[in-house]
Amino acid sequence: MSIKVKVYNQQAEEVGEMELSDKVFGVKANAALVHQAVVTQMANERKVIAHTKDRGEVRGGGRKPWKQKGTGRARVGSSRSPIWIGGGVTFGPRNDRNFKMRINKKMKQQALLMALSDKVANDCLVVLDKLEMQEFKTKVFKSIIEKLGKQAVKADNKKPSWLIMVDGAEEKLNYSARNLVGIKLINSDNINLVDLLKYKNLVMTKVAVEKVEEKYR
Repeated sequence: MSIKVKVYNQQAEEVGEMELSDKVFGVKANAALVHQAVVTQMANERKVIAHTKDRGEVRGGGRKPWKQKGTGRARVGSSRSPIWIGGGVTFGPRNDRNFKMRINKKMKQQALLMALSDKVANDCLVVLDKLEMQEFKTKVFKSIIEKLGKQAVKADNKKPSWLIMVDGAEEKLNYSARNLVGIKLINSDNINLVDLLKYKNLVMTKVAVEKVEEKYR
């Protein structure tokens, strides 16, 4: 079964149609698989920052605070003891923790295709013939997205949520889009599941669609 979508230009004018591969944009959803793939990606991107020092790493404590006997106080060997203020931390978070997870390559790919298919099924995919900027202008780029929101999809203008996928890195596009809230520009080579699910609407150039179909068909 062929899937046909409208093709727009940068002025949000319909300029033709494009047929999409049902092997890429017509995959039946499996919520459990998508969840597993998302958890795996987020776990692998997690940065281990929190780190506490144990008694061997805190400063000081080289000298015994007082003699072992005769003071009437409990014996203690070092002020670096975890029960002392300023001492080491017992069972605290360490920066050598490993949160890495693994998922089968085919499962990961299938979850990605499910997210793409969901965009098509919910009319959240917009295909552009091309996306080019003649100058570094955030205002111009914003107007392009706003026009697409009014003409191509049922977008919520109060809370923009757009993932823009182009076929290659372009400096003027990157600079024009980077300061806009709710809009992210990525290369088709960097397509990932978390971004597809995070943003409601997906904009792809025709060349980007062809590259994705060629890669995953």
